[in-house]
Amino acid sequence: MSLQGKTLFVTGASRGIGLAIALRAARDGANVVIAAKTAEPHKHLPGTIYSAAEEVEKAGGQALPLVVDVRDEASVFGAVEQAVSRFGGIDICVNNASAIQLTGTEATEMKRFDLMQQVNARGSFLTSKACIPHLRKSANPHVLMLSPPLDMSPRWFAGHTAYTMAKFGMSMCVLGMAEEFRGEGIAFNALWPRTGIATAAIQFALTGEEGLRHCRKPEIMADAAYAIFNKPSREFTGQFLIDDSFLYGEGVRDFDAYRMHPTAPLMPDFFVPESSAPPPGVEIGRGFGV
Repeated sequence: MSLQGKTLFVTGASRGIGLAIALRAARDGANVVIAAKTAEPHKHLPGTIYSAAEEVEKAGGQALPLVVDVRDEASVFGAVEQAVSRFGGIDICVNNASAIQLTGTEATEMKRFDLMQQVNARGSFLTSKACIPHLRKSANPHVLMLSPPLDMSPRWFAGHTAYTMAKFGMSMCVLGMAEEFRGEGIAFNALWPRTGIATAAIQFALTGEEGLRHCRKPEIMADAAYAIFNKPSREFTGQFLIDDSFLYGEGVRDFDAYRMHPTAPLMPDFFVPESSAPPPGVEIGRGFGV
C-alpha cells in the first residue's frame, strides 16, 4: 500500500485528526492540501495551516497550506483550483472540518445551529462537489467523511438535536453520493471513532484536560483512513466504518498502542451503534458517549 504521489485535499487539517491523516499520507510522499481557517495561532488551540504544512514536509510529503472557509463557495472552489494547479489533480478528499455544540433545543442559539449545519453538512457537500470533477480523473478516487453511522436511535438526538442533525448530514452525503457516483468509480465512505479521540474538541468543548487520559490518539483514525484510501474505489464504497473494528479486519491487533494512558478506561464516543461490538480484547468504559 502506498499513497506516493497522490494528492489529498483535507479540510480542518491544521490540527487533530485532520493533521494526523495528512501526516500518515505524507510518510508515503503524498501531496497534501492543508485546507483550514487557522492562519494565525489561536490562544487555546494548537496549530496553523503553516505549522501543519511544515510537519507534512518534514514527514516526507509536499504541502500546500490554504486558508479555506468550507462555508464559502468561492473559498472552496478557489482552493480546489489552486490545488489542481499546484499538484495536477486531486485523488482523495477528506471532509474533516466540523463544528460542535452539545446543547438542547432551547439552549441552542440559531447562529450556532447555522454554524454546525454550514460547516458539517453544507461544508462537506460543497467540498465534495468541488472535488468531484477532478476525482473523476484519478485512478483510485476516494472521498472520506469523518462522520458517524446513520443510527436513528432517539438517544443520539435527545440531548443535542442540532449537532446530531449536522453530523448525520455528513453521513447522508455518503449514503447518497456513494450510490450516485458508484458507476464512475468514486468511493464515498464514512469513518468514526469508537472512543473519544484526544483533540482540542475533547479538551475544550467536552471534558477538559482530564478527559484526554480516557481517549485514543488521533493516529488510530489516521491509520484507518490510510487503509481506506488504499482500497479499490470501485469495490469499497458506501461503508460506515468504526475505526477499531475496521482496523481489526485489516489485521491490527495491538490497540493499546493508541491509548493516551495505558490504564485509564476508554471513553466511548457518541453515535456508535449498540450492535457494534469492540474488537476482541478491547474494553470500553462509560463516558460522554453513553
